[in-house]
Amino acid sequence: MGFNEYESKAYLSLVKQGPVSAYQVSKDSGIPRSRIYDVLGNLSEKGIVMVEEIEAQIRYSPLPVAIFLEKARSDWESTYVVLEDSLKQLETETSRDDNRIVTLKEKQSIVSYCASLIQKATKRIVLSVWDDMYELLKAELEAVSKDVSIQGITLHVEEPTGNLEPHRITTFTEAPSTERWFILSIDSNEMIYGPSVNDRDLAFYTDDPIHIHLLEDYVWHDVLVNRLAKRNQDELDAWITKERKAFFIH
Repeated sequence: MGFNEYESKAYLSLVKQGPVSAYQVSKDSGIPRSRIYDVLGNLSEKGIVMVEEIEAQIRYSPLPVAIFLEKARSDWESTYVVLEDSLKQLETETSRDDNRIVTLKEKQSIVSYCASLIQKATKRIVLSVWDDMYELLKAELEAVSKDVSIQGITLHVEEPTGNLEPHRITTFTEAPSTERWFILSIDSNEMIYGPSVNDRDLAFYTDDPIHIHLLEDYVWHDVLVNRLAKRNQDELDAWITKERKAFFIH
């Protein structure tokens, strides 16, 4: 929030004690006496600490917590607006001629990036997703489902939104070694894909048309095989399992 360690400790000490001397703030907070006057002076200039003289003694009191929080929120909102405008302007001015494949890290960043792409969709979303990732994006998907086509396949998701098809349960989907990957394609222009964010803090963003076409085609083939297998599940599941082992044998 823009305060260094000593400033934070000094304000917290004043919130606990009320109007006290600099010596009492130093003693309670552990701030060296050689620094306490500078720290309190800085806080006074920031409007967070009030200085008053009572019977020839200087005492310090904190800005009331409710006012401090309102000030902090107001300052942050102002900063956010400035950042939002300037960063978006900078982004639009930056030309990107080359298609990109970018590594994304940290769970919340990946989820937030996916949510922002979903909100940008104007025509179609292609999705292949397990239940854990679906739940993280469910609200955004439902919000756009009336305006855009949502197609693809889900695993362990009950009543998925749009035209998302439930994947059949097989020995492969239930195997502990099976990775829970997701694919999210927006208007065939941008895509994020990767393993479950609950397993690894890693995903990939791309606007490369070759990658997007390849992975959208993968999702379509998964949907197609799923529909074919449902016609005679027992026979086809056994056959698919056998063929898969033969194909991926090392």
